[in-house]
Amino acid sequence: MDNSSSTAPTGTKAVGYGNNHSFSSLGPIEFERRPLGADDVGIRILYCGVCHSDVHQVANDWSNTVYPCIPGHEIVGEVTGVGSDVTTFAIGEIVAVGCMVDSCGTCESCRDDLEQYCEGPVGPTLTYNGPVKPDGSNTYGGYSDAIVVKQHFVLKVPANLDVKAVAPILCAGVTTYSPLKHWKVGAGQRVGVIGLGGLGHMAVKLASALGAEVTVFSTSEEKQGDALRFGATLFVLSTDADAMEALELRYDLLIDTIPAAHDPNPFVKLLKRDGTLAVVGLLMPFSEKTNNQEVAFHRRSIAGSLIGGIAETQEVLDFCGQHQIAPEVELIAIQDINDAHNRIKAGEVHYRYVIDVANTLTPERS
Repeated sequence: MDNSSSTAPTGTKAVGYGNNHSFSSLGPIEFERRPLGADDVGIRILYCGVCHSDVHQVANDWSNTVYPCIPGHEIVGEVTGVGSDVTTFAIGEIVAVGCMVDSCGTCESCRDDLEQYCEGPVGPTLTYNGPVKPDGSNTYGGYSDAIVVKQHFVLKVPANLDVKAVAPILCAGVTTYSPLKHWKVGAGQRVGVIGLGGLGHMAVKLASALGAEVTVFSTSEEKQGDALRFGATLFVLSTDADAMEALELRYDLLIDTIPAAHDPNPFVKLLKRDGTLAVVGLLMPFSEKTNNQEVAFHRRSIAGSLIGGIAETQEVLDFCGQHQIAPEVELIAIQDINDAHNRIKAGEVHYRYVIDVANTLTPERS
């Protein structure tokens, strides 16, 4: 079943911003969404976050892009229709859709509410660039005016959160919350966050709210003020060898949010015995080989973590509501998306862009 293709609010036609080749810019693309099914929720998209993975995907950096590619997996919108079997959502409700729109539902990971690790024939069906079962067609994401999603993959937005700032919680938020929960971070633990960008700033806010003592490691001295404002108690330039050496054997968990190839070895030394370096930002090899002597001698671990399941995504939304945590966002028009991607590639964006879809993606402006 295609759980991303859907009917737009007034019919089957939809419009989005995407590209047809790795070398082409994003621009308006008309396409069709499937009709609303019995178990589906139709959504008019209001806002969509811009993730660093969007930049990689449209450029085919991971050699798996299916074109046309319409990105966007941090979606906030308004319910415009519900199928006959939908019991948890109502027309007019503000809802959210994250990185997945389907999974096999029967494997061990899916039964454990870890749909992001689905072991079915194609794994989880991603919100965009995700082949759908059974026909293998492509999915189209939130840089568009509407979407239809199976109700299990639709999320409730806490009423006290600013709807314009919610979108990045659906990827950056849950991507950093998931390892914090998996490694049972809480009061009395020391957490280091490597990199203070879209992922890193959410990691700091969430780890601090969970009661951990948080250190930010960055190459940008100008980020110190923000790091402390977000809840960190210590800021360290990772290029300062003396400062790094002074912190060896200190941390229970390091969350590595850097999206580009880099050397993990200076950070491995910072881990306590049985400490873990959790990589959430890099889907390519490190730039340097891991010194396994440093790993073995203190029973340290280097691990990866991928977004979060649907239950965990709802949990982080609720947690942000309870603790009044919001991502740092800059609202942009969809017509500015190519400039936004270029600025992300240049490292000029500290936190998160959010596209004001509803007010800028219109027939006369697209």
